[in-house]
Amino acid sequence: MTNITLKKILSDEAETAYSITEKLFRKVSDSELSWKPPIGKNWMTVGQLLMHCANYGCGKAVKGFVKGDWGMPESEATEPNANQNLPPAEALPAVDSVKQALEILSEDKKLALSCLDEVEESDLLIKRLTAPWGGPEATLFQHLMMMIVHLTQHKGQLFYYLKLMGQDVNTGDLWGM
Repeated sequence: MTNITLKKILSDEAETAYSITEKLFRKVSDSELSWKPPIGKNWMTVGQLLMHCANYGCGKAVKGFVKGDWGMPESEATEPNANQNLPPAEALPAVDSVKQALEILSEDKKLALSCLDEVEESDLLIKRLTAPWGGPEATLFQHLMMMIVHLTQHKGQLFYYLKLMGQDVNTGDLWGM
């Protein structure tokens, strides 16, 4: 019987989230990258959503929590600003193609999984920290799981975009069945 560890749970969850996200990316065509829901406001386009999933969804934050390297100036990474305003959707970057999105997602997956592989099991429940964007202090495990949940949440957003665009997707596509 395999010993289930928190590290294994995180890695398995990340693998699943990335695998399903990749399959959903493959259902998008380049001609659909500018689409966004027609009702409401401040929606990302499909291209922005793909960029967000691929480049900001999980891997870079996992690296930040595990290694303390947030890829930003030290002052920004150590001074949380919970009141920081998020930019409007139209200011967010977008991918130029589905191929580019898949390449970025693949690199992000490698980064997340390599960082999860390096994390010490003992640190997952003992090490406590606050995200640079603010919020409550939590265990390393909680923060890492939340980054995987972040990717999963946006994967769900893409699923509903696809449904609204008329794609033939179902629950199996959302959960990888």
